[in-house]
Amino acid sequence: MGKLYLLRHAKAGWALPGVRDFDRPLDATGIADAEATGTAMRANGYVPELTLCSNARRARETLEGLAGHADTGRVVFTDDLYSADAAGYFDKIRENGRHGSILVIGHNPMMEDLAMAVSGDGDQAALHTLQTGFPTSGLAVIRFEGELSGAELGNGYLEAFLTPADL
Repeated sequence: MGKLYLLRHAKAGWALPGVRDFDRPLDATGIADAEATGTAMRANGYVPELTLCSNARRARETLEGLAGHADTGRVVFTDDLYSADAAGYFDKIRENGRHGSILVIGHNPMMEDLAMAVSGDGDQAALHTLQTGFPTSGLAVIRFEGELSGAELGNGYLEAFLTPADL
């Protein structure tokens, strides 16, 4: 069985003049939300073997907040998660699918699109929450019957969808 954790980066401030979008830092709410998400991951036993993290500053800072409160496994930073679409995210997950569980820290709309595309079924409350949007620090927990390397669109089961409002 494979487990996929999809985490949208925490809340970031707006880019100041001369600051690239890629370099936007988390704001105070984002830092607190990242830490709370880490605490929730530990409390729920959500432990990835591998974390794939966007190289964008706000994603790296989300990982830092998370890692202070939860195990994140081996971490790989990649620029692909900043620029790829949902299909690119899914390819990256399948390429690393030999790991039993993967946490992806990335961006919207890719996170929302991917979570909806892979979740064919799931907890009804979690599905309903996901359908209302994928907020910053939102965490989708999706189970697959086989390995993630063989994951197919629509074959995942959405076990949980945590948002900052839940934490």
